[in-house]
Amino acid sequence: MKLTRRLSWFLAAFGVWSWVIWITFAKNLFQDASGLAFDHGKPTGYLWVHLALAVVSFILGTIIGVIGLRGVRASRREDG
Repeated sequence: MKLTRRLSWFLAAFGVWSWVIWITFAKNLFQDASGLAFDHGKPTGYLWVHLALAVVSFILGTIIGVIGLRGVRASRREDG
């Protein structure tokens, strides 16, 4: 399958965006003072579910970003 340069850059940017958003979310999750993530210092179901979402998003963002970077590299080789 051949990706266009535009789509490749979009996928690479999506990978970076995913990491930026979910790292910020994970930091906020662990600093939660509202009692949703921790109940008297013990992790809650809310924490585990959202931590799982963050981990899956890190993995998918990485995979998508790598696909985008490979597409960018391939388009550069074709041009050069």
